[in-house]
Amino acid sequence: MSKERKPAERIQKALARQGVASRRQIENLIAEGKLLLNGRAVVAGDQVSAGDVVMLDGKKIVIRDDAHQLPRVIAYHKPEGEICSRNDPQGRPTIFDNLPRIVHSRWVAIGRLDINTAGLILLTDNGELANKLMHPSSQVEREYLVRTLGMATQDVMKQLVSKVELEDGPARFEEVTYVGGGEGVNHWYHVTILEGRNREVRRLWDAVGLQVSRLKRLRYGTVTLASTHRQGVVKELPEKAVIELAASVGLNYSKASAADVPLRRERGKIPVSKTTGKTTGKTTGKTSSRIAGKPVNTSQRNVQDKKNSRGRTSVAKNKRRS
Repeated sequence: MSKERKPAERIQKALARQGVASRRQIENLIAEGKLLLNGRAVVAGDQVSAGDVVMLDGKKIVIRDDAHQLPRVIAYHKPEGEICSRNDPQGRPTIFDNLPRIVHSRWVAIGRLDINTAGLILLTDNGELANKLMHPSSQVEREYLVRTLGMATQDVMKQLVSKVELEDGPARFEEVTYVGGGEGVNHWYHVTILEGRNREVRRLWDAVGLQVSRLKRLRYGTVTLASTHRQGVVKELPEKAVIELAASVGLNYSKASAADVPLRRERGKIPVSKTTGKTTGKTTGKTSSRIAGKPVNTSQRNVQDKKNSRGRTSVAKNKRRS
């Protein structure tokens, strides 16, 4: 007996979900005749099911049943000097230069950091998850460590969590915490924001007369950048952390579906134990970047922050009632 065919969906939606390109870009590829579906040219309105084969510029893409497959999510500690675009006419290094290879899909960056900003970048092979995490309606928290030239007064801190007029509309931080002074005129802050407009953190500080001289993202949603996570290193989130991250934006994956999709091992990376979430200690070649399996525990970080918060000044917007 032949297996029951999976439900079909539009090819644009399926390929966008797998991170191949945006729906609009896929529509353009169809119009240009660059896509083949099971050996024939794709036409507008074509539908695909799990197992169908799409060819794009000689690259084979197998349609996945993403409704029952746990997405892959990796955390990259971006150093200053790298951009978040795939290609750069100026030849500058990009974050994609350091990522593990992926089969039948591509990495989709969940938000961006400008070239002068360091810190946590999440990437996934699931376009739906990426879009959910980036969309302003999801209200996903982003936390940053900021160094400014000059110190913010209490009134300025209150303004930053109230409303600041920017050229593309009003904006604000959810919370601003003064960490302490550095050398000379340098002062450090932790800030939390719920959206990711272009250079928004820098522009908010600029609007109140303070220039940002260093900026680093520490957290995106439920995922926190570990203090042991070195710059330029990729770590793959374990199943538990991916399920938690997806659930935070209303996407639910059962542990049963996760168990059907073992973490892939990349050549030259340290393998991860599927059951324990820890590295096995064996390598598969030269180790260029590590794929770590420790779950991200934001509660521990919050407790530590509270212990270290004595002597800090913190201003926060009143929390919304759900």
